[in-house]
Amino acid sequence: MFSEVIKSLGFEVEKPRLYDTLLGLALKGDPDCGGLLSYGYLSGEHITGMEEGRPLFVRLPDSRFNLANFMRVHLMSALGALNTGMRILYEKENVKIDEMLGHGGFFKTKEVGQKIMAAAINVPVSVMETAGEGGAWGIALLASYLVNKEENQTLDDFLNKKVFANQPKSTLAPEPKDVEGFNEFMKRYTKGLAIERAAVDNLK
Repeated sequence: MFSEVIKSLGFEVEKPRLYDTLLGLALKGDPDCGGLLSYGYLSGEHITGMEEGRPLFVRLPDSRFNLANFMRVHLMSALGALNTGMRILYEKENVKIDEMLGHGGFFKTKEVGQKIMAAAINVPVSVMETAGEGGAWGIALLASYLVNKEENQTLDDFLNKKVFANQPKSTLAPEPKDVEGFNEFMKRYTKGLAIERAAVDNLK
């Protein structure tokens, strides 16, 4: 049925194309998601003080509720806890980051996750051809490091010289309008944690 609805909207229904199409729409949404709010908490998120998860989607009656904003809010919400943690590093620990290297399923659709993460952390985000690979691939890299590292070689040096040295990468800098939009979204996300708290406490 879902495929029929998507097809009726004029989109391809083949799975790779479908996901690329839907996620690509996120880049056409409003920078702040049009007033929409979501929490994809299937389990606890301790950085925001939630010991259990309650997936939620919330909007005001006059929010700009369309498919582009709906897709965008879920991607931005996936980075809400990351943004919260990065603010601690930036503001309290004075950490400086020149570039973030993205890996995992969040980056499978070209540029979408990359642009939204750049907005979330206000730092250029780079991806390589292996960007779509996630946890199992990362574990394999750690195993390779333990077996193949040179004496006293750090993980950072091993990755740069033996894993990523010849890998082409693309880098996207954060766009000011997207950074501003993400900051507005985070104000809503932070205030809305009271809704998530109420759901955790009352929906059993």
